[in-house]
Amino acid sequence: MASQATSMMSEVTLEGNPILQDFFFPPFDAIEAKHVRPGIRALLQQLGNDLVELEKTVEPTWPKLVVPLEKIVDRLQVVWGMVNHLKAVKDSPELRAAIEEVQPEKVKFLLEVGQSKPIYEAFRAIQQSSDWQTMSDARKRIVESQIKEAVLNGVSLEDDKREQFNKIEQELEKLSQKFEENVLDATKCFQKLITDKKDVDGLPASALGLAAQTAMSKGHENATAENGPWVITLDAPSFLPVMQHARDRSLREEVYRAYIARASAGDVDNTLIIDQILKLRLEKAKLLGYNNFAEVSMAMKMATVDRATELLEKLRSASWDAAVQDMEDLKTFSREQGAAEANDLNHWDINFWSERLRESKYDINEEELRPYFSLPKVMDGLFSLAKKLFDIDIEPADGLAPVWNDDVRFYCVKDSSGNPIAYFYFDPYSRPAEKRGGAWMDEVVARSRTLSRDGTSARLPIAHMVCNQTPPVGDKPSLMTFREVETVFHEFGHALQHMLTKEDEGLVSGIRGIEWDAVELPSQFMENWCYQRDTLMSIAKHYETGESLLEEVYLKLLAARTFRAGSLSLRQIRFATLDLELHTKYIPGGSESIYDVDQRVGKRTQVIPLLPEDRFLCSFNHIFAGGYAAGYYSYKWAEVLSADAFSAFEEAGLDNKKAVKETGHKFRETILALGGGKPPLEVFVEFRGREPTPEALLRHNGLLPATVSA
Repeated sequence: MASQATSMMSEVTLEGNPILQDFFFPPFDAIEAKHVRPGIRALLQQLGNDLVELEKTVEPTWPKLVVPLEKIVDRLQVVWGMVNHLKAVKDSPELRAAIEEVQPEKVKFLLEVGQSKPIYEAFRAIQQSSDWQTMSDARKRIVESQIKEAVLNGVSLEDDKREQFNKIEQELEKLSQKFEENVLDATKCFQKLITDKKDVDGLPASALGLAAQTAMSKGHENATAENGPWVITLDAPSFLPVMQHARDRSLREEVYRAYIARASAGDVDNTLIIDQILKLRLEKAKLLGYNNFAEVSMAMKMATVDRATELLEKLRSASWDAAVQDMEDLKTFSREQGAAEANDLNHWDINFWSERLRESKYDINEEELRPYFSLPKVMDGLFSLAKKLFDIDIEPADGLAPVWNDDVRFYCVKDSSGNPIAYFYFDPYSRPAEKRGGAWMDEVVARSRTLSRDGTSARLPIAHMVCNQTPPVGDKPSLMTFREVETVFHEFGHALQHMLTKEDEGLVSGIRGIEWDAVELPSQFMENWCYQRDTLMSIAKHYETGESLLEEVYLKLLAARTFRAGSLSLRQIRFATLDLELHTKYIPGGSESIYDVDQRVGKRTQVIPLLPEDRFLCSFNHIFAGGYAAGYYSYKWAEVLSADAFSAFEEAGLDNKKAVKETGHKFRETILALGGGKPPLEVFVEFRGREPTPEALLRHNGLLPATVSA
């Protein structure tokens, strides 16, 4: 009787389970933690049956191999992506526990797919068949990458080694998830209550408003921006204004130390997790016959370990003298201002004095600019730019698709004939209690001919863009810093590549199948437009008066673009170098700890030595919980590509509307349209007419040595 009751209950759970619905737009509003376990298990069972069937009937032809395989892989990617996305934007203990429980089953299934001998042999047979020469570039890329990925998934390993490999994969997935949860919990944990007005001296009105709003949410019902109390958190919209504007040096120090110590103590300590991750990655590399994990990572990228290291060193040496000069300028300036700390500037002083120097040098106050960058205006300007460059229209479509939070906006992208070609969600604001920090774009579904509903046209791509910017305070819209504006442009660049793909092969459409070190090209490319006069002037309108930003302020913003470029470049180079060091030379359990490696790298990449107690690594989500392991250099690699791509528009003439439109069309038809269907270097050459060089990046950053003109 009991088992019958259980069976009936599971049928009810499955029947109404939104995870298992056939949907066009995911039912984000209906999915709850209770749906995850039964839904994912039922899905895995169904896909497992499909896999068995495929292995029985597989033939080395597209309809008998790739079409059924894409259906299996895509279904899991879409459903798991939906659930995992909710964990990132609407975290809860129940959702966490549910995902944690079914995750090993998901990893096990993916390993079964990745290690399937019949599928692997069928792909190899296609490659050796007489049809190979006549196949399209995209299909060849799919076959080649499937063969390479199968080898990296352990398809060639003997039974005992494969078992060991699978254990490692399971453990790595679990550790990465735990790492990210610890960072979120540690960030959430720090709350600094301030009641004395003099302690928040220097903080701008926007930061005080947010701090009072946070205090209200913590039970201080009468909190106001003017009189407090205020609550400071380690969430970026709260943390950064303290570092840049708080006159109280001890407050800056306390918040800075808390920030670099996140997830490094107590129940949320990531130290042992990092060591375990690095140990397992090295074991995995050795099982696959590589010397280290970086070589495994590079097997599916444009760069090699040597070429990535060479680029980082070239950029490091180009940035070093400029960064040293930046520090000298800060010391001199703070001394002139009579700062007691002038001769002993520390990490919690850098941002503060940098802001004061920027204000003095360029007469630009980031906070005074905020009223000119309201989110609605920024989005209008961004969409106008997309229209000008790529001939698309973006229209609000709120209500068409379910959303996970009332602040989430939904948009439809249309071509010049008014036909929908893609959709995207935009979740702009920080919600530290339930949403992880940072900004990202990801796919919801990818374009695919195989998965079209009517069998003729392709399934349309859907993306989501997530940011963590300052939310609206009171009746004001979200007023953005210029950095937040750049972030929105950046994520939109990723979304464009996903949405404007013309590739019908689902396994390489949009951002799928693009080498990881090329995937940042369109995102960083879009950031350049924030500095282009027409674009900036179209978004920079005062939210109350509608007045435009003054021309002189625009010119100052432009001049300030290279402000401290050497220091900012070195910061990224530190992260990238540290990542490569940990994944090439570091020996887990050896004489050097992970923090020793960071200190050693810091000596070559930081003008002020790191604090001995710096534990930044414990919150380095990108390489321990994201996809950037032995791949953080990709930001710099792709920055070279994106700056060079943007220089094509500069050469054509940024004020020449016809030339900009033509170059934009070419960019769309190559970089954005071809997806992973061609090697990224070939795609770049098709757009640019030559291979990329780092000169444009160094020029944009003001880091090229001065040339002597005749």
